[in-house]
Amino acid sequence: MKILLAVDGSDHANRAARHVVRMVQGCTAYEILLLNVQAPIDAPEVLGHMPAREIEAMQESRGGDALASARALLDSAAIEYVPEVALGPVAETIARHAELGNCDAIVMGSHGAGMLTSVLMGSVTAAVIHLAHCPITIVK
Repeated sequence: MKILLAVDGSDHANRAARHVVRMVQGCTAYEILLLNVQAPIDAPEVLGHMPAREIEAMQESRGGDALASARALLDSAAIEYVPEVALGPVAETIARHAELGNCDAIVMGSHGAGMLTSVLMGSVTAAVIHLAHCPITIVK
């Protein structure tokens, strides 16, 4: 079984990581792709003052920070995974990584770290549900 675990550093993402730990404990045949997606920065005030390489490095760093708590949870359970930070439209990138990676399932939190997405079921979550071609587990 190949699972894409999409995280953003939020409490919901950490619950999703704990769910994956429970899913794979005792299994011998699994792969986990631990993914954080950083949305493109399109703010003119940033784009006009920072070179593209610096912006990308900043996003990679933020993505690494967003992976940290899920990595710690997986590491403490001795669960193997491949971490990745991707840049692009979040929902589309998650669905594309799942498809290109031949993932059997996507596991993600119901709400993201953003303020607006914590009010409603995350717009990213809803979009992934519509875009993905594999089963999705949404963890509350």
